[in-house]
Amino acid sequence: MKFIMFTLLFMLAITGCYGNKLEVDYHIPDNQKVIYDVQLKHKIHIGHKIHKRSPSQPLRIHLHFDSSVDRLPYEHQTLIKGKVHDAVAFWEDTLMVHATRAPILLNRRCIRDTVRYYDGIRYCTGGCAAETRCGDITVPNSHLRSCEWYDSVGNEYHSPQDTMPGVNASFILYVAALSSDKCSWQKTVAFAAHCQQEQQYDRPVAGYFSICPKSVSTSIHKHEELLYTIKHEILHALGFTAGLYAFYRDRLGRPLTERNRLTGKPLVFDKNAGMYMWSDRVVKQYSRYAWKLKGQTIEKKVNMIITPNVVREVRNHFNCASLEGGELEDQGGINGTAITHWEKRVFENEFMTGTYTQNPVISRISLALMEDTGWYSVKYGNAKTLEWGKNLGCDFATRSCYEWIETKLGRNEDIHPFCIEATRGQPVTDCSRNRKAVAICNLSEFNKDLPKQYQYFRSIPGVPSSEVGRFGGSVALADYCPYLQEFVWKQDSDFIRGSRCALVQNTLEPSQNYLLEKYSPRSKCFNHGSGWALKRCNNIFRPHSGSGCYEYECRSDTGLTIYVMERGYRCYYGGQVLMIDYADNQWLYRGNITCPSCTEICKDQGVVCPQDDRSVYTVQRDRTYRIPCSEAINLSASICLALFTLFMSCCFF
Repeated sequence: MKFIMFTLLFMLAITGCYGNKLEVDYHIPDNQKVIYDVQLKHKIHIGHKIHKRSPSQPLRIHLHFDSSVDRLPYEHQTLIKGKVHDAVAFWEDTLMVHATRAPILLNRRCIRDTVRYYDGIRYCTGGCAAETRCGDITVPNSHLRSCEWYDSVGNEYHSPQDTMPGVNASFILYVAALSSDKCSWQKTVAFAAHCQQEQQYDRPVAGYFSICPKSVSTSIHKHEELLYTIKHEILHALGFTAGLYAFYRDRLGRPLTERNRLTGKPLVFDKNAGMYMWSDRVVKQYSRYAWKLKGQTIEKKVNMIITPNVVREVRNHFNCASLEGGELEDQGGINGTAITHWEKRVFENEFMTGTYTQNPVISRISLALMEDTGWYSVKYGNAKTLEWGKNLGCDFATRSCYEWIETKLGRNEDIHPFCIEATRGQPVTDCSRNRKAVAICNLSEFNKDLPKQYQYFRSIPGVPSSEVGRFGGSVALADYCPYLQEFVWKQDSDFIRGSRCALVQNTLEPSQNYLLEKYSPRSKCFNHGSGWALKRCNNIFRPHSGSGCYEYECRSDTGLTIYVMERGYRCYYGGQVLMIDYADNQWLYRGNITCPSCTEICKDQGVVCPQDDRSVYTVQRDRTYRIPCSEAINLSASICLALFTLFMSCCFF
């Protein structure tokens, strides 16, 4: 989701034989797109000493919408602007920065590729370009300081007095809707980056976000995905990007990567990657020497963020005291998803992984990384619980999913969060672990065998042994590890609904509600004991089954009650099978629901469940239904919907 930008720094405090004056040339790399050394006056000076304080001023983001947004259809403009404002409000409430005295005046782009530093000020050799851009967006003149340039012929430094008002904010975000080449890269929906950094602490002070116009949808089902995308992109521009790792600082403001004494910039610039390289105090590579795969054991190298707050949070999350840090994505290339996102296999739906799959969560881990930049204080109360991998221990966080699955199967244990049900023919659904959504195992069949490192099974129920190698999880960034995943229903390629139980917009039309579901904030997912059937005269239709969303109630006196078509079915014990009969003027519906334990569902509500009472026999079918048979039955319009699509199509820079 990131577009890696390349970074460069000039430090204020440079010592040595140059004394208080420094004059040095710096040749900008050919692919350099970041402008450095924006001068901000920080409110931290006492006398002649600089005292480091924690960032304490709320982040203030100024929005500038490019004309490309206004060229979109009106409903698209309104949607994008509204979601951008919502995303900005979240980050302004979550992050704090160092207080400054003056508005931001960004630096102008140089007419040549050479800049010159004198007395701590950046000068363009030969003059400034007529236009300064942030990404592909032209920066307004009112946002720019006067052109400071060096005349090499006359050996003169020109520093005109600033006349523009600047921007009263701590970060400027330029928003566009451009059809760039990036939009064709693996169905990318958006991209973002920083474009200017301030001088004293290297913090990015300007960046851009661009959404690919063809990816915009006004469908209400897509609104949450759009908001997630914008929040994700903004965080890349604010600091979560490989192009800024070399500029991170410790809590006392000291660089974590060694700097060049003359230029103040990180020592190593990688021309191939197009960025300054970080030290192993930020990202460190480790070897997993016994990485088990099907039929072999290899050495696998992983890159980890090892800054202190990230280490604390990942160890707490996985309950693994020896975990080195937060593992970074290893697929997609360094100018794609690799290195600048959390590893999908390890963090799945954490919102800073590289692809949208289901229910993204902004966790404490990503906020910890922002704190470890040295530029922000964070409000951890705004984070949400990441359930993927929680308390699963070191084996889950540091070993292959093949070894995890094989070990669990060998012990006859649950292989959660992975699964082994192959999707073939009529789908059989399940419930997500937290029961917030209907889910399906994303173990899918590919056209040919997957690479050996992505084959995880010796056998799969219902699949011939000769075909097992073609099966893997549908999400490539998760190393093809198969797991339960939310999905969407489509008809004729149009989005119909999602599978999150709490979302009312996922409610089915009555003519298609074959499992008698109800989607509402009071609903959770419950499993079916066996298949359902719709009967009329001599006609029987068997829809997909496995699980569904139903309203429920928790009470201390009656325990858990599940409601189907407004009728309450009491669960007396976990594992009890509720027999469901319902008739309308068309069909007799027959199915069942398996009760979970009352404690599992109701404990978070503070309900003390009554003791299980297994003496109560399962509710019996005791009603007679008469369905008229005079009308011809046409199934094609009402029941041939079942095409499901997993959330796996959106990749981000």
